[in-house]
Amino acid sequence: MGKITCANVLSDLYAIGVTECDNMLMLLGVSEAIEPEIKNKVVQLIMKGFHDSASLAGTIVTGGQTIRNPWLLLGGVASSVSKETEILRPVNASVGDVLVLTKPLGTRPAVNAHVNFYYGQSSERRDQLSNILSESQILDCYNAAIRSMCRLNKQAATLMKKHDAHAATDVTGFGILGHANQLAENQLNKIRFRIHSLPLLQHSFEIDTLFDYGLVRGTSAETSGGLLIAMTHNDAINFIEELSKSNDPEQAFIVGTVEADIDSQQSPLNTQLQSNNYAFIDKDVKIISVPCKDV
Repeated sequence: MGKITCANVLSDLYAIGVTECDNMLMLLGVSEAIEPEIKNKVVQLIMKGFHDSASLAGTIVTGGQTIRNPWLLLGGVASSVSKETEILRPVNASVGDVLVLTKPLGTRPAVNAHVNFYYGQSSERRDQLSNILSESQILDCYNAAIRSMCRLNKQAATLMKKHDAHAATDVTGFGILGHANQLAENQLNKIRFRIHSLPLLQHSFEIDTLFDYGLVRGTSAETSGGLLIAMTHNDAINFIEELSKSNDPEQAFIVGTVEADIDSQQSPLNTQLQSNNYAFIDKDVKIISVPCKDV
């Protein structure tokens, strides 16, 4: 939990191309419902995970705040002093660009399936899962999601700048469609984002089919998701190749295109904004199953 939260906090910097973080703060709400002897161990592990991830990112945690809370709560702050030239302004996507995603989707179905199978109150949900997946498949999907969420987006952020990215965001709580839509609305050019492919953690599609988290609609929340990057097709190919051949290899996927918005259609998600730019998912979107062992 500590590693995932730290990675998620840092992604806000990485999404604008800032790869060096000067300082982090950790915000921890300790649940009053946890038994004291367990609480101490849990809190120590959470804090260690947060600090370990910060250290991996090349930064330090200098403080924060700890409170008592009805439920467990964890967050943080990442700050950096950067030159204007070091920041990738998320506004320059152009017609003809492609959209690249640096992590597969499906963390919510993966984690919820694990909770429902092992700790859920409903035997019905456990039985439903058992009808479509084996216990080992549920575990594989869950462990792949954990590895993905723990992984920093720092390397992807470094390489996207090297390969002349035009705009980027990270995919988290609003799902890929929500964040793609926000990014599209922020562009200076008159464009729309077409998402034609969805790379999903293996088995997450089956889980979503059962419980409908909105994964195929692009509305399923992600935690510590990948970067969604607009860049030319040639730059995208080179970016993906270099990312896959780095010392710590990572996958990335071309998931969409940047098109001219010739019909000036209003955003289907938000009709209040002045920008008519928007993102949408193809009716015949391609589902890419990403093997758990490759994550």
